[in-house]
Amino acid sequence: MKPNKSTSVLQRQADWLANYKPGLRVTEQGTVVSVGDGITWIKGLPSAAIEDILIFADGSRGMVFDLNRDRIGAILLYETEALTSGTTVFLSRHSLSIPVAEDFLGRIIDPLGMPLDGLPPPAHAGRENLEKASPAIIARDFVHKPLYTGIKIIDTLIPIGKGQRQLIIGDEGLGRTSIAIDTVINQKDQDVLCIYVMIGQKRSSVVSTIETLRSYQALDYTVCVVAEASALPGLQYIAPFAGCALAEYWMARGRDTLIIYDDLSTHARTYRELSLLLRRPPGREAYPGDIFFVHSRLLERSTCLNAENGGGSLTALPIVETKQGEIAAYIPTNLISITDGQIYLNNELFVSGFRPAIDITKSVSRIGGKAQHPGISTQSGQMKLEYLQFLELEMFTRFGQRLEASMEERIKRGRLLREILKQDRLSPLSCCFQLAWLIAFNDGFFNAAEPKEIGKVLAKIEQGTATTTLTLDSSHEQWRQAIQDWLNLDAKQPS
Repeated sequence: MKPNKSTSVLQRQADWLANYKPGLRVTEQGTVVSVGDGITWIKGLPSAAIEDILIFADGSRGMVFDLNRDRIGAILLYETEALTSGTTVFLSRHSLSIPVAEDFLGRIIDPLGMPLDGLPPPAHAGRENLEKASPAIIARDFVHKPLYTGIKIIDTLIPIGKGQRQLIIGDEGLGRTSIAIDTVINQKDQDVLCIYVMIGQKRSSVVSTIETLRSYQALDYTVCVVAEASALPGLQYIAPFAGCALAEYWMARGRDTLIIYDDLSTHARTYRELSLLLRRPPGREAYPGDIFFVHSRLLERSTCLNAENGGGSLTALPIVETKQGEIAAYIPTNLISITDGQIYLNNELFVSGFRPAIDITKSVSRIGGKAQHPGISTQSGQMKLEYLQFLELEMFTRFGQRLEASMEERIKRGRLLREILKQDRLSPLSCCFQLAWLIAFNDGFFNAAEPKEIGKVLAKIEQGTATTTLTLDSSHEQWRQAIQDWLNLDAKQPS
């Protein structure tokens, strides 16, 4: 007969009693002095250390966040209605950790690993500490594999490599989250596991993001770590570290992972709120002095491991908000200095209809070019130089200046290129298509087209690349001939 649940419990109790050994045990206990706004002050617990987990007698959980001479400041991770002053507190002697396993793919969880999707908790193979040292230098490798976002302007002009930290920066409402979602959707069938961390967002925004990922079958290879706006500030603070711990679990097993932090501006404000409530000395803009360290120790964990350490990678796309395009604000400049480049979204470009509204002149990828495929790198380098020259020349047309014929031709090609770079959200494109349109533009296949016809030409190229047997390693002549066939052009098409 199959043993029932109560029989299993009795067996575990019998095993515990059989292994019990009497001896002297010393424990500490403290007392809650006050509680409110997601924090609590505690007397006692003289051996408590920063980031120790606290267990309250009512069932609440907290984490030591501040140490004073006569009391402890802690942030609450779980709070019951019974928590009040006078509640007894114990040290768990454990650091904060999160359960990890393959079963977390496709799930929506909170930063403690508890399910938020109404399903049973996933079976886990172990636990990972939220706070870990970043991989040693000797364990790292150079970023050498591309991570394609499916967005034309990024994959060609601001390429991202696996293991890179690329900041997405811009005002609210310019499409920062759309870029992140498009990137996650484009990882389908690419053997990249994704972790999407949502920090302090409204429930409607959280639901919208999750439903979008589900409708594009991206949730099958994605874990959503959610600490919405109504969650305790402590949960919002640990959310990115929980997502990073999950990503590191897979990276250590040789997998390629992508993590989205949406967004670190909210995370910084939450950390400021907790620090001020715990009476830490404020610094610039009332942020505590260690806010730079908080984000740097998080983002430094993103890397590409060498073969001896499994060869996995953790690519990070942190999102940060600016106010009225002020890129030199405190938190944005901190994150720019930590990351390997930034994708800057411009409000003027968004209003003019250029979307995604990425400003090439202020966007950069410092190491992504090393991971870019040589074919795309060669073609995009030629195109980027032409586009930047066009942006400078276009300024002269605003003053009614009369230009030479060659200048007029360059401006015309630049305007065609600007139309080509426009792209609707939720429509990621393949890497072969990126190479095909670059060759088509550089070889002059778009010269005879009007701006309103660009969409039709690109559709023909996209349809052709969806069925072609050519790869990124195919020769330039093979691609050129294929493009001519797709566009039904004369073989003598001038370059």
